[in-house]
Amino acid sequence: MEAVRGDAWLGRLAPGPPKPPPPSDSRAGRNLPAAIITAVALLAVVGLSLFVWIDSFVVLVSLFMIVGLWEAAGAFSTRNFYIPVVPLWISSVIIPLSAWVWKDLGLLLSFFFCAFLVMVWRIRVGGQWAARDSAAAMFALSWVGLLGGFAVLLAGMDNGAWAVITFVVLPVANDTGGYFAGVLFGRHPMAPSISPKKSWEGFAGSITLAVLIGIVCAHFALDISWWWGIILGIACTIAATAGDLAESLLKRDLGVKDMGSIFPGHGGVLDRVDSVLVCAPVVYILLLAATGGFGA
Repeated sequence: MEAVRGDAWLGRLAPGPPKPPPPSDSRAGRNLPAAIITAVALLAVVGLSLFVWIDSFVVLVSLFMIVGLWEAAGAFSTRNFYIPVVPLWISSVIIPLSAWVWKDLGLLLSFFFCAFLVMVWRIRVGGQWAARDSAAAMFALSWVGLLGGFAVLLAGMDNGAWAVITFVVLPVANDTGGYFAGVLFGRHPMAPSISPKKSWEGFAGSITLAVLIGIVCAHFALDISWWWGIILGIACTIAATAGDLAESLLKRDLGVKDMGSIFPGHGGVLDRVDSVLVCAPVVYILLLAATGGFGA
């Protein structure tokens, strides 16, 4: 790409397009045993960071952002977009740290600062597509950086470890309930032109399991009224499904099957957290409402 060739050392840092996953005979289109092992390992790492030393969760979020933004830059490169990874990596440190130290205000201000940094960096490199590439970089930063920052805000709440666990397990419940209900009963596609394997029966299974898990989390982990678990389960199912469909549409437009290949059975970081990321602000706002945080 012209912009990369104009700045040789940036070109060496630019990622390549993601590799297609190996073929699978699974109805889910994945190696299910590998996917389960990967999911359990990721949950274990998150759990250890939360309950052993919660500050390390901020480091974990930062690492996920670094890899996720790298994957986004690689996926966009398939359509000749050039997203500068260096300012995005800088943002991956600034945003989680600011959200951890200065809470909501830190997240907001650091995001706007980093957005300006990314835009200026791309314009400085030059090339006729600077505006287009800057817009793509802003999208990636909003998707991974801003939404990921809400995960740090959750960790900083009272009972923050369980707040994060709730925000992680609800999308897992959405995926699990949707998978089994879809495989067993799926007959009516939800969005066949975007994600042919998603069905309305699977969506019903997602809501059912997510609501059950939400009630358990609300009553036993979060110390809020059980009926908030129903709201959390329904809201996260809608958000997670929307996030999953949005990423599927993006991947279709970019012509890639997965955003990356770092996790066996799951693709890349963004393939694993597409539905999780959009649940972070949903859970954060609902928990603020449930605990009276808006009036504090």
